[in-house]
Amino acid sequence: HLHALLSLPTTPTLSHSPSSSTPAMASIALGGAAASRCLFPSARASLSLSRSSPSSLKCRGLGSSPLISHLFHGRKASPVACSSSRGFSAAAPKCAASYPEQLKLAKEDIKELLRTKFCHPILVRLGWHDSGTYNKNIEEWPQRGGANGSLRFEVELKHAANAGLVNALKLIQPIKEKYSGVTYADLFQLASASAVEEAGGPKIPMKYGRVDVSAPEQCPEEGRLPDAGPSSPADHLREVFYRMGLNDKEIVALSGAHTLGRSRPERSGWGKPETKYTKDGPGAPGGQSWTTQWLKFDNSYFKDIKEKRDEDLLVLPTDAALFEDASFKVFAEKYAEGQEAFFKDYAEAHAKLSNLGAKFDPPEGIVIDDGAQPVPEKFVAAKYSSG
Repeated sequence: HLHALLSLPTTPTLSHSPSSSTPAMASIALGGAAASRCLFPSARASLSLSRSSPSSLKCRGLGSSPLISHLFHGRKASPVACSSSRGFSAAAPKCAASYPEQLKLAKEDIKELLRTKFCHPILVRLGWHDSGTYNKNIEEWPQRGGANGSLRFEVELKHAANAGLVNALKLIQPIKEKYSGVTYADLFQLASASAVEEAGGPKIPMKYGRVDVSAPEQCPEEGRLPDAGPSSPADHLREVFYRMGLNDKEIVALSGAHTLGRSRPERSGWGKPETKYTKDGPGAPGGQSWTTQWLKFDNSYFKDIKEKRDEDLLVLPTDAALFEDASFKVFAEKYAEGQEAFFKDYAEAHAKLSNLGAKFDPPEGIVIDDGAQPVPEKFVAAKYSSG
């Protein structure tokens, strides 16, 4: 869901057992507070870093408050204390918001989660909804919103646009507990970018080191995320995304993430209960997708929206606006004609979205990728849908 732009409407179906092997699936959709119509997603830790850290550095208390009360016990975040086995000294490693080695290991676990649960859309939505609350007109952190991990708190999870994202948190929480040297804010964005890359999308130039908020009182107010069916779709998209500091090209590029996912009418108010492309899952069957291969990241969204030839494919008012508004149409036509141009602009827009409102430690951020292109799993259409 592009959630700054798009939110993903559908959510994965999870069993109550954390060990369930049932694939979890969700879709990308935009969120509207009033009608929960989406367009676009802690345990206290005492960690001794051994194999995951090049030094004997120990960090204690990188704990944040919880998801929701019936899942986790709420705890105040405690300061991070860093020391080496020889005691603190000027040469001792600096303790940043997240540890690079743990970020790399967490990314591998996320890739495995994607391979087994097919949860690409809802993880994209998770990152978008955490960052998409940013308001460029507010200077103070965390009042300005953005990528700060606040979405883990119940008060924000209950926002209508975030319906179903508790399922994404359930998926990601075991990874957070395993790598407590990674902040929620970083983990959400790491999961979102990894989902795009593993679905065959572009390599996204990400940086990490985002600082988490520590209490639910620091969550943004409801109403900052987009609605799927406003009376003036183009104006609404600009109102929401201009507030984030994004432009028309970035709005259209981010909308292209609707190439992933499906919408369920019983959850978002949009889409058909089932189509020939969604009747076989994965996860719980049903819903309506924007594209025929709705777990493959490509430019088919723009092609399908332009042609509007398949009644089994979803077109929201905000989707249609991309070819109806003169400024949006320039970019939508460009992306429909060329996937390379779409991938380039999408990667830049996604990276920008993931940084909105974040406070980084260290200030310049942390880069964990070596520049190598990811090698996504070979896409086999029959594995994902009857289409």
